[in-house]
Amino acid sequence: MSYLILFLLLAGFAAGLYGLFEKAGEDGWKALVPGYNFYVWLGLIGRPNWWLALLLFPMVNFFILAYMLIELVNSFDKWGFFEHVLAVVVPSAYLPYLAFKDDSAKYIGKSVEIEKENPPKKSAAREWTEAIIFAVFAATLIRMFLIEAYTIPTPSMEGSLLVGDFLFVSKVNYGSRMPNSPLQFPLVHNTLPFVGSESYSKAIQWDYFRFPGFQKVQRFDPVVFNFPEGDTVAFAKPELLSRQPQFGERNHYYSYMRMLGKDFVDKNFDIVVRPVDKKDNYIKRCVAVPGDKLEIKDKVLFINDKEARKPEFLQHRHIVSTNIKSLNAKVIAEIGLEEIDFNQTRDVNGTVYVVDLTDKQADALEKLIGEDKIKLQLSDSGRVDTNVFPHDKINYKWNMDQFGPVVIPKAGESVNLTATNIALYRRIIKDYEGNDLEINGGQFIINGQPASSYTFQQDYYFMMGDNRDNSEDSRVWGFVPHDHVVGKPLFIWMALKNGGMNGGVDQYGRKFEGGVNWSRIFKGANDMN
Repeated sequence: MSYLILFLLLAGFAAGLYGLFEKAGEDGWKALVPGYNFYVWLGLIGRPNWWLALLLFPMVNFFILAYMLIELVNSFDKWGFFEHVLAVVVPSAYLPYLAFKDDSAKYIGKSVEIEKENPPKKSAAREWTEAIIFAVFAATLIRMFLIEAYTIPTPSMEGSLLVGDFLFVSKVNYGSRMPNSPLQFPLVHNTLPFVGSESYSKAIQWDYFRFPGFQKVQRFDPVVFNFPEGDTVAFAKPELLSRQPQFGERNHYYSYMRMLGKDFVDKNFDIVVRPVDKKDNYIKRCVAVPGDKLEIKDKVLFINDKEARKPEFLQHRHIVSTNIKSLNAKVIAEIGLEEIDFNQTRDVNGTVYVVDLTDKQADALEKLIGEDKIKLQLSDSGRVDTNVFPHDKINYKWNMDQFGPVVIPKAGESVNLTATNIALYRRIIKDYEGNDLEINGGQFIINGQPASSYTFQQDYYFMMGDNRDNSEDSRVWGFVPHDHVVGKPLFIWMALKNGGMNGGVDQYGRKFEGGVNWSRIFKGANDMN
């Protein structure tokens, strides 16, 4: 259906241009020749031919085309605000109307020359309105194709990236994506503020296309990407929220389904299916690239059978058995900790705490309180965590600390399908690469054909948070497809202390100091490695 709509839009645009060319005294067929039609068009409005080169540059061409549309209708004596809006927003309908229905639309000459001789008069209200629309249009294109501001909402990347950090993220490093859902409300992601409804329409859905980038995703890059399991989200119905308000905080359909069962979720939640570009945005570190072999043993990450480089601020969860309040606060501060770091975590019995620490912090704390009072919290090998990918407790007895080995799928490479490994690849085959998959008596049927193997159509990545034991990442929801990659974090442009909780009070009555964290501003995202 979306292809039909796209065809009709292009056909309407071409037909309108054909009619307007003939009204202007040019042969209509010239409007149907790609490239040459823009050359003739520039001549009709009086713009130089070198503008053709600008039409070749992504994003710049949107501005040039919009300006050319406005000047085209000006050349047919249409100078009104709403006439300009129609020309830019719905040219596939408005240009044919001018060409074949509006007898008053007559070619009066090159709009550039007309404006010089007799500049149109505009009211102050129209000047402001046009300026605001242009600003929104420009900001939308910049946000869509060049650079976008993001905030860190969760502690999964601490201590590299903190809650309250605001990042600029480049869309061009890995290649800007064309939106899958072009009909969308500007400057918002997937939900409308205050209203809460979806901010886009599915009337037109374009296939995935990415412009060439400056680089490929590298191992250990921090990466912003669309949450792989975010294609289906669940919003709790009012009657459930009234009983259990915690269900208003998260909306991950697959997580809920694994925890609560499909029947319960379908009955108590409203289900929304989102396209790739409208899934929630996440930021993690890419720890494995296509073709890598990944394994986690006793929390230690191995890539291609070698221990992986650790980010400088990598954190693991420790059990600390001591009365922290008896320690010297100044000494604790010297190792990069505060009393509140202990209080923020789960308090077991008053003198035992669960604390996320870097290796340096753990070593320093060990010297203060003794080796026997600090221990790494570790899940044993063979302990099955059903929340861990691929959610198959029979064939994959993995947990967050003991994971793999697994090879990251790579475009063009094939894998033999078995009853054991289908759990790893089912979602890739069906959801990420759009195939029909059936399993009939142990036989795999892909797109109606029996199959014993599968060839991957795109690259995949494995993402993990630097706060390893407080991160929901690829260990939970699996591989991240290349078409989900959004961009590369550049630098922190604003940072707020304690996530912006200025004077906030937690459940224990402790008050958080707010304000700007000046020491982090303008730090590069990769400086946190």
